[in-house]
Amino acid sequence: MSLPAQTLAVRLPRALLDPGGHPNAALLPAGDAEGLLSVTLTLADGRIAAIEPRQPSSSAEATCPEALPLALPPLLEPHAHLDKAFSWTDFPNRDGSMAGALEANTREAAVRSTALVLERGERALDQAWRYGLRALRSHIDSGGPQEQPSWEALLELQQRWDGRLALQLTALVPLAHWATAEGEALARRVAAAGGLLGGVLGPPFSEGYSHGDQLQHLLQLADRHGCGLDLHIDESDRQPGRGLRLLLRELKRSPVAVPITCSHCSSLALLPEEQQRRLAAGLAERNVAVVVLPTTNLWMLGRRHGLTGPLRPIAPLKLLQQEGVCAAIGGDNVQDPWYPGGDFDPVELLRLSLPALQLPPWLRQGLMPFTTAASRLLGLDWDGVLRPGGPADLLVLGASSWSELLARPTQRRVLRAGRWLEPPHSQRPDPRLASLGETPPNAG
Repeated sequence: MSLPAQTLAVRLPRALLDPGGHPNAALLPAGDAEGLLSVTLTLADGRIAAIEPRQPSSSAEATCPEALPLALPPLLEPHAHLDKAFSWTDFPNRDGSMAGALEANTREAAVRSTALVLERGERALDQAWRYGLRALRSHIDSGGPQEQPSWEALLELQQRWDGRLALQLTALVPLAHWATAEGEALARRVAAAGGLLGGVLGPPFSEGYSHGDQLQHLLQLADRHGCGLDLHIDESDRQPGRGLRLLLRELKRSPVAVPITCSHCSSLALLPEEQQRRLAAGLAERNVAVVVLPTTNLWMLGRRHGLTGPLRPIAPLKLLQQEGVCAAIGGDNVQDPWYPGGDFDPVELLRLSLPALQLPPWLRQGLMPFTTAASRLLGLDWDGVLRPGGPADLLVLGASSWSELLARPTQRRVLRAGRWLEPPHSQRPDPRLASLGETPPNAG
């Protein structure tokens, strides 16, 4: 059933607009000081039919374009953990340490079932979809008893959500696992499912070549099976950049053709700027992408004897961009032993990341980690730029400027193929507040 044509007046980032071959394309002006442009979108049959500069409908709108809502294309989640999401209540890690997270994660993984992961994953994807995400990459704890139920559940969800939210799956195991017979078998299964191979490369690094040999084996295994790689690398506040140096050394020794992503790279920020730039340039030369993960890294890293340390390791995103690295931002853990917060809400991730990484959203580079760079990293067909003929998918916000968006949490409406979605349950009236009435007598 075709949808009737409709128009929508919004403020959009000029960097994410491509008027295409429309007759008025030459008239589409540059953005304002906030990088925004008021436009009228014509939508038909679930696609964008035209993008035209907005003609003010009133004198008030002409003098105050901020009367229109700010909008974005649907955003992306390049690094999540669906298999353990929402497990904090039963498996908390109250001291916030890496050791505590590993211990709680191990206990939680021992009781996972297909039904439990299905429940967690369905909840996560439904929220992500209604919040305004269009694709998500999840790492899956593998190499133990949790492997079978987790993969079974998430492969089912991948099919269930096909056509709505693209779900990519990555096997997460200790690096040494890939050199075992079980690792070889897992690689075959992951390749058959179109997934990625992953692993953890971080301190303590030995002085010998064991980490390098393990990494080389994984690189060749991925290349042989045609699987992309996504590594948890240098997620630490010690031995800064050691994992990235090892990776670049092994890639120089034996280049591979598959795409490679390095997630975290937190300790890179602890190196002198000259060393950071050398490593970043090496990543760019090898087309290695990076996912920066501010929420979990701000929560876990840099703790010193129960106090917040002076250094908070987060990958230097702007420096990576300057050196030509494809860099995206992800939400990582959601309400699990690694991070007690999060909700698969890309707008809240954006609101946290802009100040944490000092990103100016009025510049193209400030939005790329959530849109075009993330699309490239995930290998998606749509780059996230709005253009005639493209999908009528939009995230319309209850704010009109970047300042207003940063000032307070905002409501939103999500448009998918020209249809408005119901909001997620977390944005509906809270039943815990429904019974509260007026201020009781004698209060205050």
